[in-house]
Amino acid sequence: MDVGIALPQMAPGLDRERFLAWCRAIDEGPFSSISAGERIAFDNLDGFTLLAAAASVTERVRILFNVVVAPWHRIPLLAKELASTDVLSGGRVEVAVGVGGRQQDYEALDAAFVGRFDRLDRAVDELRRLWRGEPLVDGAGVGPRPVRPDGPPILSSGTGPRSLARAARWADGVTGFTIAADPAEAAEVFRLADEAWDEAGRTGRPRRATGSFVALGPDAHNTLVGFGERYLAVFGERAAVGLSRRMPLHTEEALAGFLKGLTDAGCDEVVLVPASSDPALVGRIAEVVRSVR
Repeated sequence: MDVGIALPQMAPGLDRERFLAWCRAIDEGPFSSISAGERIAFDNLDGFTLLAAAASVTERVRILFNVVVAPWHRIPLLAKELASTDVLSGGRVEVAVGVGGRQQDYEALDAAFVGRFDRLDRAVDELRRLWRGEPLVDGAGVGPRPVRPDGPPILSSGTGPRSLARAARWADGVTGFTIAADPAEAAEVFRLADEAWDEAGRTGRPRRATGSFVALGPDAHNTLVGFGERYLAVFGERAAVGLSRRMPLHTEEALAGFLKGLTDAGCDEVVLVPASSDPALVGRIAEVVRSVR
């Protein structure tokens, strides 16, 4: 199983020096991908900016957009942005798309919340069409062309039965998330994805990915809980507190057990999302990853 790490864009203190330290450590470590996502009504650094920069300062790891909330975007511009980063990275881009879980972000962008699932389906079709070089207006397409002829792989972040049934028509795989770092929870998503692929007549099985929040080192438990309460506050104080106290990945033993459980569940890649911007966290995670291989 591959292990990727998200940049700590949602944790306080990520500046130029720390960003470069994270990129170097991830690229040099036993990791498969470096990733960032999207959130608008929050004080995070922009994920597209981070990954364009990461594409230029890394050489090996995949550049994973996780997650792009496609219904927010004008798709021709999105196609150009993703293809540009793919070119800068030498063809290392992979994209996870979804509808997001925060109506607040839609309101911040004056984007319609209603109809987002249909817009997601259409967005994926349009991305692939534009990446193939098909014309958009007056016979002109949207460049650049991605490095791979078919464009970057596209994963679905939707993990419910209805979302998976839709994704089975267009996705290369599924990427979920388990706040409780529960391999059984991830395995159930993988099972539902396999069923959706079979029902859609797809050959082979979908790529299986999941993720969870992590903090290691001094005062890791309080770091993880504090991060969770702040990041999840959009869902209300009660929910944020309750969910944060379900996050178990604050010891090396818990992380090792999670990785082993996901391997047994047939996971292809786990993306660990850091609760701290301290670059020392990368080294601590790397030690655990090496210990279970």
